[in-house]
Amino acid sequence: MLKGKRAVVTGSTSGIGLGIARALAAEGAKVMVNGFGDAAVLDGLKKEFPAYSPADISKPEQVRALIKEATEKLGGVDILVNNAGIQHTAPIETFPAERWDAILAINLSSNFHAVQAVLPQMRERNWGRIINIASTHGLVASPQKVAYVAAKHAVVGLTKVVALETATTGITCNAICPGWVLTPLVQKQVDARSAQQHISVEQAKVDLLSEKQPSKQFTTPEQIGALAVFLCSDAAINIRGAALPVDGAWTAQ
Repeated sequence: MLKGKRAVVTGSTSGIGLGIARALAAEGAKVMVNGFGDAAVLDGLKKEFPAYSPADISKPEQVRALIKEATEKLGGVDILVNNAGIQHTAPIETFPAERWDAILAINLSSNFHAVQAVLPQMRERNWGRIINIASTHGLVASPQKVAYVAAKHAVVGLTKVVALETATTGITCNAICPGWVLTPLVQKQVDARSAQQHISVEQAKVDLLSEKQPSKQFTTPEQIGALAVFLCSDAAINIRGAALPVDGAWTAQ
């Protein structure tokens, strides 16, 4: 379905980003992956995908360079998936200012810089798909996640503005809002809960899901990837500015 399309997926060396990159590639898209990882993982990804960039998404100039490099190596960028993200948990009173700045830079500002860099060429072709990976925390809040919740709420707002500004074009912009997906980021939270409460990792997973996600099962990166592919299809042309929860009924409560 996506043969001939060119895609950039930020933060795609593992987790949700890698699931999306593989789903797009399976439909024929040429994908540039981006992110950090150990040498063995990166070597494997360089063999799997036609292009890789180690761009640091926290730095605006590197975000813009990523789009430029992808345009040169792939011949253009038709699909942009802003996925890169980090997390830190602490009460507001003790939340480190430097972590606030880093989370907003990576989880929010990078989306703006990437969209701004890619939109002109999408307008020239009158075709484009921009998918921002927000979170259920872009729709509802949880304690001790002030920077993450603030950034993800803002990503949903950014998505709506881009959708409005491209509403009469062949470009769409939407946000996917996953609940608990068992990624390395979430695994760290599971491990921390296990250590703090002196319970098994499996019990920590069950407890984590039970608090928020009524389905009591994790979403998979492959499922998020399948939704991203759908949003790139002609069937999704009039889905614009949506914040689509994939959260096991978390936000239905």
